[in-house]
Parts: sequence; C-alpha cells; structure tokens
Amino acid sequence: MNNFAAACFSFVLRILRRVKLLRLLFLSFLLTLSALVSTEANPYAVTHLRRQYQQAAANKEAGEKFYQLMAAYTKQDAVVLAYKAAAEAIRARDASMFNKLTYVQNASKLFEQAVKLDSDNAEIRFLRLSVESNLPGFLGLSPHVEEDRQFLVSTLLRHPNSGLDAESFGLVRTFLVDRGHVSDAEAQKLRQL
Repeated sequence: MNNFAAACFSFVLRILRRVKLLRLLFLSFLLTLSALVSTEANPYAVTHLRRQYQQAAANKEAGEKFYQLMAAYTKQDAVVLAYKAAAEAIRARDASMFNKLTYVQNASKLFEQAVKLDSDNAEIRFLRLSVESNLPGFLGLSPHVEEDRQFLVSTLLRHPNSGLDAESFGLVRTFLVDRGHVSDAEAQKLRQL
C-alpha cells in the first residue's frame, strides 16, 4: 500500500507541475498577446501617429483621416497633443481659404499646450518646427522656428543620448538637413551620426 500511495502522490505531483507549467505558459502567452493587441488597438500610440502624420503630410485623403482621428482625442498626453496640432495644420492645408486661418490658430494653441506639458520633448519641438517653418511669415504664427531649430540641433548632436529613438532621430535629422534648417557645418556633423 505504501508503494501505491507513493506512486499516486508522485503521479499527482507530476500532473500539478505540468498544470503549473501550462498555466505559466498560458499566462505568458496572454500577457504577450495583450501587449501586442493593446499597441495595435491604441490608435494614439506614437509610432502609429508618426506613420499617419507622414502619410497625411503627403496625401489629402490620409490628411482627412488623420484629422478625424486626432479631432476625437480628448486626453492630455503632450506628444499626442502635438500630433493633434499637426493634424490641425494639415487640415488648414486642405481647407478653403475662409477656414485656413482658424485651423492654423488651433494648431498654434495646441502646440503651446503640448510644449507647456513637456518643453524638453524633441518630437513635440520637431512637429511644431515642421508646421511653423511652412507658414507664411505675414501670419505672425511662426515665432518658435529658430528656438525649435536650435533645440533640435543640440538634441540631435547628443545622439544616441538624445532621448530620441532611431526612427525619430532619422526623421528629425532628415527634415533639418533636407529642408535647409541647418548650416553646412551642422549638416555635416549630423550626417556623421
């Protein structure tokens, strides 16, 4: 009887270990799946917004879709607010002459709000620079171009300790260099990074 009890106990322990292992595997799977789904399900994930912004800047239909997405945003994340401001500016590009100024003014207010929430964020400063540098000077809505340009150059020159991920770094560097927002010497330094 002792051997039988020991065998049963051993059998039950093996089953419990397997169940425990399966439970751990299943929980790991659920956590991984949850992380993937939450990233995909969150339309305001910054990586998603970057791609949408680039598409919106190049295409009117994508611009409208991006504007609709960002118009629905009501929270106070600084970077997402900057993308909302950029969406307003893109909407101004595609709007009638009567509405252009309203959208640009909305963009300006949202950029101010985003910078107040996180003034050291290079992505926010980049978005503001990319919008303000394309506005006609007579509007008087481009007061931060030089400030943001200097901030971004000094941030990029600290890379990889700039706080920017590789995607953002490449995007900002390309914009500054290709659009002539840096001197030849700065462009050369930036290209070497």
